[in-house]
Amino acid sequence: MVRRILKSLSAPVRGLHQAAYLLAALTLASQVLALLRDRLFAHQFGASSTLDLYYAAFKIPDVVFALVASLVSAYVLIPRIAKADTAHARKLISECASFLIIAGGIICVVIAIFAPELLHLLFPTLSMGSHEADFVLLTRLLLIQPILLGLSGILTSVTQIHRRFVLFALSPVLYNVGIIAGTVFLYPRYGIPGIGIGVVLGAIAHLAIHIPIVVDAGLFPRPSVPTPKLMWSVIKDSVPRSLALGMSSVITLLLISLASRVSEGSVAVYTLASNLEAVPLSLIGASYATAAFPVMTQMMSENRLEAYKTTLTAAARHIIFWSAVITVLTIVLRAYIVRVIYGTGAFDWNDTRLTAAVLAILVVGLMAQGLILLSARAFYAAQRSWNPLLVQLADCGISVLAAWGMLNLATNVPMVRYFVESLFRVGDVPGTSVLFIALGATVGQVIMGTVALGTLRTVAKGVAESLTRPMFEGFGAAILGGAASYGVLSFMGTLAPLTTLPSVFLEGAVAGMVGLAVAGCVLSLLENQEFRDLSESLRRLTTKALSPHGAINDHADIS
Repeated sequence: MVRRILKSLSAPVRGLHQAAYLLAALTLASQVLALLRDRLFAHQFGASSTLDLYYAAFKIPDVVFALVASLVSAYVLIPRIAKADTAHARKLISECASFLIIAGGIICVVIAIFAPELLHLLFPTLSMGSHEADFVLLTRLLLIQPILLGLSGILTSVTQIHRRFVLFALSPVLYNVGIIAGTVFLYPRYGIPGIGIGVVLGAIAHLAIHIPIVVDAGLFPRPSVPTPKLMWSVIKDSVPRSLALGMSSVITLLLISLASRVSEGSVAVYTLASNLEAVPLSLIGASYATAAFPVMTQMMSENRLEAYKTTLTAAARHIIFWSAVITVLTIVLRAYIVRVIYGTGAFDWNDTRLTAAVLAILVVGLMAQGLILLSARAFYAAQRSWNPLLVQLADCGISVLAAWGMLNLATNVPMVRYFVESLFRVGDVPGTSVLFIALGATVGQVIMGTVALGTLRTVAKGVAESLTRPMFEGFGAAILGGAASYGVLSFMGTLAPLTTLPSVFLEGAVAGMVGLAVAGCVLSLLENQEFRDLSESLRRLTTKALSPHGAINDHADIS
């Protein structure tokens, strides 16, 4: 029984849509655990300086991971391993793992030594609080995480090459289990550093799940001295991607640094809203980009340019289709979403309203973020790694400057602040400056999403032009669905007061289902291609159409 379950979990999954929906389903499980984790934090701390400290402590390790671990990540290794024999592939993986441990370890040790000074520079308000010692200790603990997750990223290249997407998607599930365990069992005894220990345990589990597949493939890494020739061949191609990923982490670091300076709880509000927005981004943009990447890599290695373009177009159309629907419904249901997920314990009504407003602003950039992820994978598959870097560099400058400019505009022009606060009905809530940081971030995402889509013509001419119809159809159906949801909320609000969690959940769920049903009917009447693809893919997954070898298959998607 156990063997059958393990075999099912490790079975290869073929077909773009099947892989994307399977990844989305398992990613949803991970995101549910992540939201449970955040709910525990919200219940325990509310939007307070303590939660600000916890989220801020992650940012420096995140930058380290982006700049160091991504030098030898799966996205760089997959094209090479796909073309290499077993002996060379193992040598490649072994030297990359050794390089990561040596180079990353040195950097993390240096940062750990100078952590107090660095934290004071980036987060002066938090570093001078009563939890300064815990802040430094937590940051040092979290510096172990980039090494563990980086090693997991190397082994993930084997998992993805063999299309073991189930195991790939289970990694973040186990990671969040570790954090939750740290919060529930270790925090009461050790305080905030106990949560850091849980993070490290989750990262170990994230790494360990890939080991059986790598061992079975004969590719488990051995300690070795990295040779300059081999490592340079990897790093010279991965530097653009590493810097691009690093810029994304730098953007978040700088935005959080701004938020830490405006008012207590702003870091928590911005991060909690970002984590909510990350759920549809993971389900839509990340799932399709992840599923499409190995397919596009294979197509380019075989010089099948039309098949590459077809896969890219299909993924982009579905990202646009789903993003449009989710964006509108999230804006309409924002307060219900935040109240159901975070509205407990120390997380009061003002925290809920402010977080909901930030969520509504950030979700506007959902489609752009998904397209940026997909276009980056498209360029990596084509071995043109500099394009995503240029996009991220521009995004960093635009987003941070826009956030800074919005903050100054809100301070110097009271009418602007009044308009934004009135639009989201938070005029009587303290700490609304964080709204303008979110506005700056969204402006940067939308601009650079448009640019990323336009640059795709250099590798797949005509893709951007083919996306106009799904964009209009998606937003058209979404607006009608959103209007239906709003009508349901208005009607149900007159029937019963929203004084309990079940009543809030029920009203939001009914309104959301009605909105989705209306949007689905509109898309069906329009004979929307993405809606037909969704129906067909769900039918195949439901009936478990298996190949003779037990793999979920869809030849039409990968041909």
